[in-house]
Amino acid sequence: MTRYVDLRSDTVTQPTQQMRDAMSTAVVGDDGYGEDPTVVALEARFAALMGKEAALFLPSGVMANQIAVRVLTRPGDVIVAGKSQHIVSFEMGASARNSSVQFALVDDSAGSLALSDVLEIIDAEADHQPHVAMVSVENTHMPSGGTPWELNDLRALAGAIGERPMHLDGARLFNASIATGVSLKDYADTATTVMACLSKGLCAPVGSLLAGSDELMHQARIERKRLGGAMRQAGFLAAAGLVALETMVDRLSEDHHRARQLAELFADAFPEADYDASTCRTNIVSFNHPQARQIVEELSKLGVDGGTVAPRRVRFVTHAGVSDDDVDYVSDVLEKFRPALR
Repeated sequence: MTRYVDLRSDTVTQPTQQMRDAMSTAVVGDDGYGEDPTVVALEARFAALMGKEAALFLPSGVMANQIAVRVLTRPGDVIVAGKSQHIVSFEMGASARNSSVQFALVDDSAGSLALSDVLEIIDAEADHQPHVAMVSVENTHMPSGGTPWELNDLRALAGAIGERPMHLDGARLFNASIATGVSLKDYADTATTVMACLSKGLCAPVGSLLAGSDELMHQARIERKRLGGAMRQAGFLAAAGLVALETMVDRLSEDHHRARQLAELFADAFPEADYDASTCRTNIVSFNHPQARQIVEELSKLGVDGGTVAPRRVRFVTHAGVSDDDVDYVSDVLEKFRPALR
């Protein structure tokens, strides 16, 4: 039987036994009334890590991003963002549907936004163009290959946009912090609101958190209710999140190490892709190839499951469920692999 290595996403992670134990004994209450002590503890812990006044526990990262949009913009406003960011390309048009806003998109192929591009859009307000209400950034930047932002670049961007708010989509912010050595608080200090996922590399079964000022999180709680995201005895889920924050952050470096090994293997296997493995700094291997979907399909039949994030861009993601033996297996598969001619 063919061995199976699941590199589709770090969302496929399983909760640890410690998480399962914590969930089974969690003290719970009605979070709709703010009375679940485990949820309250998780929100306080996350807010402290991010250096923010308050935080809100949410079912998903998409909802966290969408609530940030709702509290930072008004209908008709413009959000400046990278053209391939999650909030733009992977949330099914939710910002337009939920908040009646529009995007001004800039090139983010290198994983960050050029300051000059952002400022040009903001400056266009003087030419009767729509109001730029906020700037959104993604750290790590998934489509470019899990690229972490440089702190100085984020600080420069935050300083240049003046009073306009900046939202930090930090679905994999813990990966960025481990890879760069920049503290979570230093990253979050550049942003008005910041979100992070617990259910990716940190292995919790469900949940993301959004942090910001007391006032914004009060508004966010209202928007969570409007979007149907208010939960009741959610402490069972929050308990796993607390374990994730306490036990799963430092081990992300293992995912990064294995991803770099895989990056080198893929670079050797597909020299025509001109993929520079040194650009893989976190847990995502992603590169362009004219046969991207075919490669993913044929590797899956050999037990190496990945995905595509664009018609000609592949993605393979490491996580706690990927071992050194799995990397060796991928190496064996790639050594003999050649996509079929079509």
